[in-house]
Amino acid sequence: MPDSVGELGEFGLIGAVTARLPQGQDVLLGPGDDSAVVAAPDGRVVVTTDLLVENRHFRRDWSDPSDVGHKAAAQNLSDIEAMGARPTSLVVGLGLPADLPSAWAVALSAGLAEEAALVGASVVGGDVVRSPLVVVSVTALGTLSGATPVTRSGARPGDVVAVCGRLGWAEAGFQVLSRGFRTPRLVVEAHRRPQVPYGAGAEAAALGATAMCDVSDGLLGDLGHVAAASSVAIDVDPATLDVAAPLREVASALGADPLTWVLTGGDDNALVATFPAGAELPDRWTVIGAVSAGSGVTVDGAEYAAPGGHDHFAGP
Repeated sequence: MPDSVGELGEFGLIGAVTARLPQGQDVLLGPGDDSAVVAAPDGRVVVTTDLLVENRHFRRDWSDPSDVGHKAAAQNLSDIEAMGARPTSLVVGLGLPADLPSAWAVALSAGLAEEAALVGASVVGGDVVRSPLVVVSVTALGTLSGATPVTRSGARPGDVVAVCGRLGWAEAGFQVLSRGFRTPRLVVEAHRRPQVPYGAGAEAAALGATAMCDVSDGLLGDLGHVAAASSVAIDVDPATLDVAAPLREVASALGADPLTWVLTGGDDNALVATFPAGAELPDRWTVIGAVSAGSGVTVDGAEYAAPGGHDHFAGP
């Protein structure tokens, strides 16, 4: 295989990538035609899309290409999960520099396929273009299998708020990497590859979740979306939040507050949902707050001073 993407060429790259993409049971026609064909048994398709830009959402000196592929897929698969749906397929657009090593591009695609395989989904097609930076655009499709989608707008006063998955880990890894370090490995790997609680979305729907959201921009910020869409107030009890030992250790070394990372850090792709009071939740769901009449999100009954979530246009 030629060394660079430019030497390999568009169609050579497409061939090298698609040869490494296994197709799952939901795919009726995979890569190779003008479009793929994916089964939609109940007549509805859940669709989401996300964009990762080099040096904004990832850095090649921080993450290997497989990491970038895993992260790009995970961010979209978790959005499908957040609707109470099951992911079925991904379509990927790649913008790549001509001098990018072809092996890097192939490894990126392998990471995408490996993450998708964790939920039985497939990468069914996409496009490649020349770009000054690496850009990864992923569109994910999913099926509700006859169920009702769980939206952000169904939370009701009296509901409890529960979270499934890790919070603050990716932010801790980002803070470590930003200071030129590569350890502790646990938090650095959390930044490179989210650990999505796959299956928890459909599980929450079956348990009667009234609203749900993927936590990608920070717990408080994403709960703010739920509160606004549902026209309710949400209060988070900080005593219920898991501030893991690795986060405390890193925060101590950096002179930071690990609770801030848990409340406002993004990219962990946990799920947060509201449930009727008294709902019996599995152990992997932790009740962290309550819904009441009103508006906005508070922590222990008060406004939280730190930024409440990520905004792509809020900074440089």
